[in-house]
Order: sequence, then structure tokens, then C-alpha cells
Amino acid sequence: MWHVLLVEDQAIVRQGLKVILEQDENIRVSHEAENGAEAIDILERYSIDFVMMDVRMPVMNGIEATRIIKRKWPEIKILILTTFNDDEYAVEALKEGANGFLLKTADSVKLIEAVHSCMKGGLALHDEVAAKVMPKLLQKSTKETINIDFSPRELSITKLVGEGKTNKEIADELFLSIGTVKNHITQILQKTGLRDRTQLAIFAVKHEL
Repeated sequence: MWHVLLVEDQAIVRQGLKVILEQDENIRVSHEAENGAEAIDILERYSIDFVMMDVRMPVMNGIEATRIIKRKWPEIKILILTTFNDDEYAVEALKEGANGFLLKTADSVKLIEAVHSCMKGGLALHDEVAAKVMPKLLQKSTKETINIDFSPRELSITKLVGEGKTNKEIADELFLSIGTVKNHITQILQKTGLRDRTQLAIFAVKHEL
């Protein structure tokens, strides 16, 4: 079972999200917070697998909280959830290590699917957000070049990570074991100096791999 922390300043929204998420037997909302500072305090004391977090909150917003959480607990998955369809928020959240960005207009099925996708190593992006963010990332990086000695296998895996594929999907497509895929990703992260697979996915998109 995955232990989820909901970070949202409106109690009624937290209650609604909890009801939706706990329809899935693999998900338990074990803690709630009203802002990023409270979330970090909870993470200091409890074991959490997944954080679903609003962007605009008092005391500490979701972007700043994501930055701190990913630095201290890089293994925790973070899904940014907001009513603001703003590509700048999405780009900033992903750069800070968020594993996905979803609008609050998403239905219950998409919310639960996003949790599963993030927990399995995928990148969950609302269709509206992806349509705006991906071209922007590509546009910003057209002059960038790669000076990294990737093997053909590493390039293939990096490309698939950039497509949002999970480790299992990559393993199936390349006829590898999941363990082998994980080992390759670890080596790729070391070569690139990137923090996690979310940054690797952005790297792949930026460099049009």
C-alpha cells in the first residue's frame, strides 16, 4: 500500500481528494497538510511514498516545497495538482523534480492513474499541460548539444524515459529485465549528473532524443 500525503490549503478539497484516492485499495491518505512547510514537517516524522500537492498555498508554495522535498527525500514521488492552467508552473515544478502535473479538473480515474504512473516511475502530465509544456521545453533547448558518451542502449532507454514510459514498459519494449533497466538508468543519471528520472525525462525531451 502507498502512503499519501495531501498538501492543500482548503480542507474541503483535501476531503474530496481523499475520498477519490482511497477508492483504490493500493492508496491510503495517511496525512494531510495545509502548506509546504507543514508537509516537510510531516515528512520529517513519518514514512510517505507519495505527495499530492497544490501550487498556491500560504507560508510555503508547492514549487518551493517540491524543491526541498526532492533534495531531502528524492525517492518520494510528487504530483502537483492545481486549478491554474499555467505552463510556467508546470515547467518550474518539473525542473524541481516533480513527477507529474495535473489540473484539478481531472476526473477521479485520471487522478488515480496519475498516482500509479508516478509510483511506477512514469511522468504524469495532464494533456492540456503537456501540450503547452513539451513544445516550450523543446523551444528553449534547440541550441543545446550533448557531450555525453551514451551507449546505444543508454540512448534507447533515455528516449523511452522521455516518452514517459515506466521501467516495466521500457523492459518489455527492449526485452530486458526491470532490474537491468533500473541499473542502466542509474548509470545514465551518473553520466548526466541529473538527480532523478523526472529530470532525465526533461533532458530527453529538451535534446530531442
